[in-house]
Amino acid sequence: MRRRTLLAFIAVLPLPLPGFPAAAFAHVRPDGLIEPTLRIAPGGDAGPRVALTLDACMGEADHRILDALVANAIPATLFVTGRWLAKNAETLKLLLAHPELFQLENHGAMHVPAVLGAEKLYGIAPAGTLAAVSAEVEGGAKGMAACGIAKPGWYRDATALYSPDALKLIRQMGYRIGGFSLNADFGASLPADKVHERFLTAEDGDVIIGHVNQPKRSSGAGIASGAIALKAKGFRFVRLMDVAELDGWGETNVAKAAPAGIL
Repeated sequence: MRRRTLLAFIAVLPLPLPGFPAAAFAHVRPDGLIEPTLRIAPGGDAGPRVALTLDACMGEADHRILDALVANAIPATLFVTGRWLAKNAETLKLLLAHPELFQLENHGAMHVPAVLGAEKLYGIAPAGTLAAVSAEVEGGAKGMAACGIAKPGWYRDATALYSPDALKLIRQMGYRIGGFSLNADFGASLPADKVHERFLTAEDGDVIIGHVNQPKRSSGAGIASGAIALKAKGFRFVRLMDVAELDGWGETNVAKAAPAGIL
């Protein structure tokens, strides 16, 4: 078991939902912010499987990744912001031309953390209030609708950290939370070889996170090569929408880790 997963088990006593083979957990940081963790059910007799999720935060599109996914028929779930969609109309055409590969979900309007207060996270100013969180989520959905994208059912905020009340609000708005279990590129900060290596540590049932909006950074090449190498090892890739075990659930179970009332 990887160290990060082990720490999550120790910190919060993970609680699988009875009757579902998929498991979702959460890590509550010392500052009270919640970092959701999500896994899908193992592949069983059909072989190991993972869900590749890619954030399109702002800026440009990394076609090293997208072209490799298309060429190798590797599906992925993309969390897109409204600001990224507005700048990447041609790339959106490619994504919409391959509905069998790409699932598009909500990453907010402007890439703002769903965190209350004023303290920045990784240099990014938080939403600050619940009203601002709601506006960020709704703005992301409206930006997607304006581009002809189907209504999203999943949400992942900037930094993948949430204030408890903000997380509760987003779930009340009807969204599943886009957690993950394997961080492949740490915000597109790792070099390609390290990203490739992290892909090869994937375990059956992992939900992998990476970034598809940094074409000038080395990490994107590692996502492309890592995904191809993982497929060559016999792993199957699925989108979140393809995993029946998440139907009607897909949320983060933090009942024993979060303040009372979050659920």
